[in-house]
Amino acid sequence: MRLLEIKTEESCMIVNNNRTNSSNLRQWHPAFFADIQIELEAERENLIFENEHQLGTKPMEIDALVIKKKSDIPINKNIGRIFRKYNIIEYKSPTDYISINDFYKVCGYAFFYKADTVTEDEIPIEEITISLVSRAYPRKMLRHLREFWKCRVKKMEEGIYYVTGSKIPIQVIVTEQLSKKKNLWLRSLTDRIKDKEDMKRLLNEYREKQKNPLYESVMQMIVRANEEKFREADCMCEALNRIIQDQIEEKIRKSLQAGYDEGYGIGMQDGIKDGMQRGMQRGMQQGMQQGMQRGMQQGEHSINSLILCLAELGRTSDIIRSASDPEYQKKLLKEFGLLPE
Repeated sequence: MRLLEIKTEESCMIVNNNRTNSSNLRQWHPAFFADIQIELEAERENLIFENEHQLGTKPMEIDALVIKKKSDIPINKNIGRIFRKYNIIEYKSPTDYISINDFYKVCGYAFFYKADTVTEDEIPIEEITISLVSRAYPRKMLRHLREFWKCRVKKMEEGIYYVTGSKIPIQVIVTEQLSKKKNLWLRSLTDRIKDKEDMKRLLNEYREKQKNPLYESVMQMIVRANEEKFREADCMCEALNRIIQDQIEEKIRKSLQAGYDEGYGIGMQDGIKDGMQRGMQRGMQQGMQQGMQRGMQQGEHSINSLILCLAELGRTSDIIRSASDPEYQKKLLKEFGLLPE
């Protein structure tokens, strides 16, 4: 079962301003990109999601770009209420943080994205927002914005802060402070899960969504990053067993269905082949019998009509001759228009 495929080898290194450690070797960004789509799935019809949007021809990439299809339709989800037409998101893995330099880098991305168009002012600056996402509260970076840029920072709700006083609307999302009720999946995208009830709720929700590749990507990352905690949590056994049982039952169902389909196909082919042979034989027999019966009835009618005609004309000799000479009888039937077609 893929949910419990815990691998020890590291597959991808993420480097952010030379801040790296062993946890950063995990692929947090793909999981985050899946997670942000989970968070905003209720309004997915009005959003376009772009992963690692490349700026220009050089290797500069926005972590995630979310574009509203219709600007006038508001986003109700708490992390998307600030959204305008073009929304740039910078994400830091659980072991990383948002620095002062990160703030300037993302602002640079926003200005470059605005300028990297064919026509002048094609992307209005007032239609761009910036979202900075990290596990911990970026105290040093926000202090810099207050002191140097004279910005104001307002806590809108658990884990969501708006920065006002900038030309571009900015929000800071602190994942470890997010509401368990509203943002369970984004809050849980960490290597520091502690609450067993949160783990159990994740597994129960995942059970209902395990066929969705977005949930699968996030759940894989969460389990790998918190392997020991999931193994130690006795209360997880029931939830895990249900998921395992679901997947076993699904495999059995697919195997049975495949076997049934294959058997049905072979049976149909054999049945058609055998049925055609038997059907042709039965059909020929029935056809011959029906044909003979119809022919006899029609022939009998024709002969009776011929005898009546000959008797009316007094041609008794022809009646007697036709009874013993089929060719002459045929000639007479043709003469009176009684020959069956």
